[in-house]
Amino acid sequence: MKRLLQGWNKISLVQQIIIGLVIGIILSLSLPNQVSGIAVLGDLFVGALKAVAPILVFFLVMAAISQHKTGQKTNMKSIIGLYLVGTFLAGTVAAVASFIFKVQLVLTDTTSDVAPPGGISEVLKNLVFNIVANPVDALLNANYIGILTWSLLLGIALRGASGSTKEMISNVADAISQLVRWIIKFAPLGVMGLVFNAIATSGIKTLLSYGQLILLLVGTMFFVALVVNPIIVYVMTGKNPYPLVLKCLKDSGITAFFTRSSAANIPVNMKLCEELKLDKDTYSISIPLGATINMGGAAITISILTLAATHTLGVEVDFVTALILCILSAVSACGASGVAGGSLLLIPLACSLFGIPNELAMQVVGVGFIVGVIQDSCETALNSSTDVLFTAAADIAGKRKK
Repeated sequence: MKRLLQGWNKISLVQQIIIGLVIGIILSLSLPNQVSGIAVLGDLFVGALKAVAPILVFFLVMAAISQHKTGQKTNMKSIIGLYLVGTFLAGTVAAVASFIFKVQLVLTDTTSDVAPPGGISEVLKNLVFNIVANPVDALLNANYIGILTWSLLLGIALRGASGSTKEMISNVADAISQLVRWIIKFAPLGVMGLVFNAIATSGIKTLLSYGQLILLLVGTMFFVALVVNPIIVYVMTGKNPYPLVLKCLKDSGITAFFTRSSAANIPVNMKLCEELKLDKDTYSISIPLGATINMGGAAITISILTLAATHTLGVEVDFVTALILCILSAVSACGASGVAGGSLLLIPLACSLFGIPNELAMQVVGVGFIVGVIQDSCETALNSSTDVLFTAAADIAGKRKK
């Protein structure tokens, strides 16, 4: 047994999830009644994520805001602007793609209690009241909009705090991130239970819907990487963007695809910036910052999975509400955890905009982990390579103005 565990731990998380996925499919097709208890593993996995996600979002965002420093003379304003614009456009492209290709999910809970908002006025009303909700109540009830608001405000208020206080908040955020890493180690078992339950109750057609979802997610990410981002770079630099875009994808994106962590890919990006002869005072700040707030891939994931949930539940989404979702996905993506699957934990925040209960939203998160074998790798590759791409674009634009 000890050797078996040692051998299992040597396998990457992606390979472990694939094994869990395959076992879940085999058991659901061959022994759906004899091993029905396996479905509990999926419930436990989703339950653990549901418990830690609100606290994770709260401390990650608060720590990031409180650690912000002012006074450095760099191209950071341009870079941050590119990060935000790129993330927003990625979410917008994802929303458009979701309306063109309406993918639906298989959710096991009843949807009879779902009360779709009556219109944009009701959406805005719910949004305002969620913003001013009691912070403790927001944490207890997984009110992610309230959590995001209070974490932002507390982060701003703590910018003047002592270094030791900021370090303590950062340490708490790191500790909670470690809890998430421990939970995600059980993702293979959770995915096995989720797949088993989905196929045993709904049939093999569930896999086809997951295939459509993967194609939509990955296709949108490729479109952003090869069309949207090059347009942004061209507007900034006035030069052919593709040599730079392809170099960033090759030298940064491929590595990030396998590490599945923007934070782990920071050293790779720093070396690439050095090779591109960028300003060290700029990229030494922009690359670590980008690993936190430049989350175009996360915005795509959040928008597509949220809109897939609305299509599944029959919630009508008009243009204005979709625009609010794009803004919300861009803002919430900036708080995505640096661990694998971190963006999935922010889907309930976007789902709450449409009155989707947290229980159903966490099922959507579970679906995200099933497709995450491919989705999260592509998402991280897009996020991390774009950190260097936008840093280089701002540097080139800055030199051109001089």
